[in-house]
Amino acid sequence: MLSDSDLKVVVLGLGYIGLPTAAVIARTGAAVLGVDVTPAVVETVNSGKVHIEEVDLDGLVSGVVARGSLRASLEIEPADVFVIAVPTPFNADHAPNIGYVLRAATTIATVLKAGDTIILESTSPVGTTEKVRDLLADLRPDLKVPGRSGDQPDIAIAYCPERVLPGRILVELIDNDRVIGGITPRCARKALSFYRRFVRGACVTTNARAAEMTKLTENAFRDVNIAFANELSLIADTMAVDVWEVIRLANRHPRVNILSPGPGVGGHCIAVDPWFLVDADPDNTALIRTAREVNDGKTDRVVEKATALIESMPGVPVACMGLAFKANIDDFRESPALKIVAELARRFGQRIRIVEPYATALPTAFAGTGARLIDIDTAIEDCGIMIVLVDHDLFKSVPAEERVGKAVLDTRGIWGNALPAAAPVVPLLRAG
Repeated sequence: MLSDSDLKVVVLGLGYIGLPTAAVIARTGAAVLGVDVTPAVVETVNSGKVHIEEVDLDGLVSGVVARGSLRASLEIEPADVFVIAVPTPFNADHAPNIGYVLRAATTIATVLKAGDTIILESTSPVGTTEKVRDLLADLRPDLKVPGRSGDQPDIAIAYCPERVLPGRILVELIDNDRVIGGITPRCARKALSFYRRFVRGACVTTNARAAEMTKLTENAFRDVNIAFANELSLIADTMAVDVWEVIRLANRHPRVNILSPGPGVGGHCIAVDPWFLVDADPDNTALIRTAREVNDGKTDRVVEKATALIESMPGVPVACMGLAFKANIDDFRESPALKIVAELARRFGQRIRIVEPYATALPTAFAGTGARLIDIDTAIEDCGIMIVLVDHDLFKSVPAEERVGKAVLDTRGIWGNALPAAAPVVPLLRAG
């Protein structure tokens, strides 16, 4: 086994998972090359800076770049371990798109040599690791590939999905358990020896297909449970009941743990991955499909309620609070908040003001709408309507007295109905 100082690692994709992973590996002393297709990303990383918001990532990247353990490039180089961490989106029909994964594998094939290990971390449909194996076998017939040769293979191929929470990525990359699925048991053991260099959590080995389905199952489980909370919020809205009060009381039962509702579900994982299971077996995924439809439908319901509120108060400026898919991060991928505000901006133009503390400019979805980015104090001073879509800590800090006289649509339940006794009681309209 190579020592940390002798190990060469290439991480393909320097996004929300790839860059933190590359930096954590580089911290062990390994020589890490991050490969990305975006010149600005490569330039930013090589300057010791980061292009994404994540706790403590800037300091870690700055340190490992300064020590020479991490560098970035548009071009791949030979290495001992290749980690694929590229996006796996879905198409318009919700069918998974593994094109980025296969292109990454094609790139790896140009520098692959006997003894190398290839690990796919991108959340992928069941069978994707085998497709990577088959592609490498076709592109490099000079190498014995596991599962395609009766002889001892020249390379190892495995799947090990990330399972981290934005805002805690650096901690969870190290402390969380990892599921490592090999094309063969030998492949799983080789990947295990790699992860043991920087993971403190348990590393459990299995086969590639089981590991792929494990990641999809984890995210589908979360999606189904969120769908229950969101559907419950719709029922409570119809019955004029405070859904957060109902959930708080129901969760006092020792075997009940209902999640909090919101304006939908976002992020690259939970909002996307369940569709991979539906696409693979549409006849046996009725519950998973319905959960996806409930959560997407909740976003449409919020648009309807917000539209009704805005139309009831002609000319009044509207503060939309948040664009990120969850609190205290700058990740807008599949964000229901962004979808809602973009639709409201198309309908109401310059009346829409957006408060997003993790953005310095509005996404392209707002081009030509007239909507503009403002800070929280300006929103409190100028906007008579406030629509809460993300539970950023900054928004939680706004006291009740600063909201007196505002019409509020709170989809996150962060402001409640309590107002000072001396203040006039203003109904806090809810999205469910």
